[in-house]
Amino acid sequence: MKKTILSVLASFCFIAGAMSQISTPQASPAGSVYSKVGLTDVTIDYYRPKVKDRKIFGEGKDYLQPYGETWRTGANSGSKLTLSTEAQIAGTKVPAGEYLIFTVPGKDEWSFMLYSDLTIGGNVSAYDKKNEVVNTTVKPTKLTQKVEALTFNIADISDDNTSANIQLTWDDVSVKIPLKVEFDEVVMKDIAAKTKVNPSNYVVAANYYYNTGKDLNQALEWVNKYLAEGDNSKQFWNVHLKAQILAKMGKKKEAIETAKKSIEAAKASPQGDFGYVKRNEDLIASLK
Repeated sequence: MKKTILSVLASFCFIAGAMSQISTPQASPAGSVYSKVGLTDVTIDYYRPKVKDRKIFGEGKDYLQPYGETWRTGANSGSKLTLSTEAQIAGTKVPAGEYLIFTVPGKDEWSFMLYSDLTIGGNVSAYDKKNEVVNTTVKPTKLTQKVEALTFNIADISDDNTSANIQLTWDDVSVKIPLKVEFDEVVMKDIAAKTKVNPSNYVVAANYYYNTGKDLNQALEWVNKYLAEGDNSKQFWNVHLKAQILAKMGKKKEAIETAKKSIEAAKASPQGDFGYVKRNEDLIASLK
């Protein structure tokens, strides 16, 4: 009984002690950046050291991160990249998973590495080249305006969503590492399977074919099937898609007629036209 009481008291003291700890801001606060590139979730979790009037990158020991020395690329436990699918990083195929980011800064060239053993955290002394997944070199860019806190970004996402850059900026330096993803095979399998069981997917498939330059006749067939169902012809945004497909096929007269129908449906919509009146007018003007 006495032991039980002592155990309860000890637990209470531990909980009370934990609750009474003072919380203060971190010198290098945690940060995270996320973006979907294509169908791939790309996330970077990191800690953000600040310049604080220090010399950051340069030659010799006077600098916080001297040229030529491996850097955990952040503070505390370093920085981690997470990919939900396989991607190409600087031309190297990288499987889905989590990777530590290490770099070696230089005046004219940086090395960028992805590392598979997360257990070392930011411990550079435990770095083992056998666990490298990527090791590439990139050219740094000099910034005209300094960045106080280390900042990662998933930048420059292409119009077709197949590429982007992993960007690191700190002090007066910016470094970009190219990232590429593939998703066409996945989408095509989805189209083949899901249009059979859900006709509403026809318009999604048509839109994908239009935007990726695939078979426009097939895209037109699908959008026509979709618009023929129920009240779908009132969906002016999808009627506009049909007009775009027709225009891309070179069927100007039909495209103009369809765009006019989209305008009528947009003006009749109680929710508003969401800018589709002008989009259709611009399309018609481009075809005359």
